[in-house]
Amino acid sequence: MSAVLDEVLSRARGLVGAWESEDCGVLAVKDFCRYAAALNDVDYVRRARTQEAAGEPVVAPALFLAGTMSWQDGPVEDELRPDGLAARESPCTQGLPVRQVHGGQSVTLRRAPVAGTRVTAARAVTSADRRQGRGGDFVLLGVTTRFTAPDGAELMAMDETIVVLEGS
Repeated sequence: MSAVLDEVLSRARGLVGAWESEDCGVLAVKDFCRYAAALNDVDYVRRARTQEAAGEPVVAPALFLAGTMSWQDGPVEDELRPDGLAARESPCTQGLPVRQVHGGQSVTLRRAPVAGTRVTAARAVTSADRRQGRGGDFVLLGVTTRFTAPDGAELMAMDETIVVLEGS
């Protein structure tokens, strides 16, 4: 049994169901187009710019919310963990010699986000389990993020699995 993984598990279980909310700001066509350009979706960029110029609503690309790693400017390099993740993306592991990998993600699309909408992201650890694999023990964290509009309508829900391994 690893004391480090025991600590991760203890911290995680203490956070299960504790939701943290973050104001993601107001969605902008420029951000939608940057995301689409990174995916080489030139048709989306042209269509969105045409709709914006005509004063029509512009809907975000389907996975825009899930694909946005941070709503902040982002941490500078020396604030990243050794595994390259920001502290926010590393629940329950602050200060511990661990590394993490994402074990999967499931996205449920509800209502398409539209430019000009203020979005809130609420995130919580939903499960924490100790497991054993061929390479040894690890902790499996379940994390859910819900994106909502000001009227409370859910735009998207995202369930992630994070694998926490001892060692940096």
